[in-house]
Amino acid sequence: MASLGVFLLSSAGLLTGGTAGVAFLLHYATGYAFGLVFFLVNLPFYWLAFRRFGLAFSIKTFLAIAFTSFLTEATPHAIAISLIDPLIAGIFGGLLLGIGLLALFRHRASLGGFGILALYLQDRFGWRAGLVQLVFDGIVLVLSFFLASPFIIACSVVGAIVLNLTLAINHRKDRYIAM
Repeated sequence: MASLGVFLLSSAGLLTGGTAGVAFLLHYATGYAFGLVFFLVNLPFYWLAFRRFGLAFSIKTFLAIAFTSFLTEATPHAIAISLIDPLIAGIFGGLLLGIGLLALFRHRASLGGFGILALYLQDRFGWRAGLVQLVFDGIVLVLSFFLASPFIIACSVVGAIVLNLTLAINHRKDRYIAM
């Protein structure tokens, strides 16, 4: 789900927040493959994942990041989008990313980076993971002003809001979490 959301955002030239947003910025600025950049950007966060959430969480997160990185590179070879409205891409890309992250969070995994930090802050201080993620996303999107037009940034902000509202509304500690 998350890799399909990334595909929609990428197809419209949009960005997002978190480590995916950092990877988008680096991908657009350097031309390196998004999947590779996304995988590498997340490497520093595995220590926090291991220290705060244990080995099982870290392994599941590593596998989720690796699989998402692979799928984001494979999807454009299997699906072609010749026309996509950036606003629609932002809405549905954000929704798919939010659903993908929600599923991972509920099964004690993440797509790394800021998601790990958001889960840590939720567990430690009771702050909603989606709202914490929204703050980090905002910082990354501010940096996007160096690479994107105001319209693309506005559509990206809509996508980030949809993603994080999906998490804020649906992810709570007192709801189902798989073991």
